[in-house]
Amino acid sequence: MKRADNTREVLDGVVGAADLAATLGDVDRLNTWFGGYALTLREVRRLAAVVPPDRSLRVVDVGGGSAAFAVRLVEWARRNSRTIRVVVVERDWTTLALAREVAAAYPEVLLVRGDAAALPCRERAADIVTSGLTLHHLEPEQAVEGLREMTAAAGIAVVVNDLLRRRLSLGLVWLATRLLRCHPISRHDGPLSVRRSYSRDELQALAQKAGARRLTIHEYPVLGRLLAVLS
Repeated sequence: MKRADNTREVLDGVVGAADLAATLGDVDRLNTWFGGYALTLREVRRLAAVVPPDRSLRVVDVGGGSAAFAVRLVEWARRNSRTIRVVVVERDWTTLALAREVAAAYPEVLLVRGDAAALPCRERAADIVTSGLTLHHLEPEQAVEGLREMTAAAGIAVVVNDLLRRRLSLGLVWLATRLLRCHPISRHDGPLSVRRSYSRDELQALAQKAGARRLTIHEYPVLGRLLAVLS
C-alpha cells in the first residue's frame, strides 16, 4: 500500500478544545486497549534497566499529546519505587492546556512547547526518548530531522511506536473507530494515519539519513503496530 504523502489529518490543523479533547480521548482508549502504550512501556522498562536505580530516569516524550503516556510512565515508576522525570514536548497550545489537566497530579511531568524536528533539548538531555503516533504526521524530510533530533537527545535510545501500514491495519482501525463510536475526527484521521505511516524499509532509510547507528524494528500485525528502537 503506497504511503499517502502530502495529505493532512484534521488534527494537523486547528481544532477546537472540545473536539480535540474527544479525539485525544479516543486515541488514549485505542492505545490502552490495543497495546500501543504497553509496547512502548515494555521497551522503556527494558532500556531503563541500565540506569542505576538511585538515579532519576529521564524521559522525553515527543508529540506527547494529552500526556496520557507520560502519566503511565510515572505510575510505573512510582509502583517500582523509581524516581523519574518525563518531559512532554508538544507543539499545539490547546493540546498542552489539556495535558496540564491530565498531568496536574503528577509533578514528575514537565510540559514544553516544541516541535519534533526542532526539539528544545540539549544533546543527551534524556536517557530515553519516546514517540508514539507522531512520526507519520511528518513528511520524509521532517521525519529525518525529527529522528536526528531525538537520537541526539537520547543517551540510551529512542523508541518510536507508530502504525503498521498494511491493509489489515487499515481495516482494523476503520472498524475500531466505528464500533467504539469514536469522534468523527477519529473516524477520519485513524485510517488516514495508517496510510501515512512509514513501512519498515522506509523507516530504515529515514533512520539511516538521520545518522542512526543502530536500528531494530518489530512489527505487530494483529495490533497494527510498528515499534522501532534506534540510537
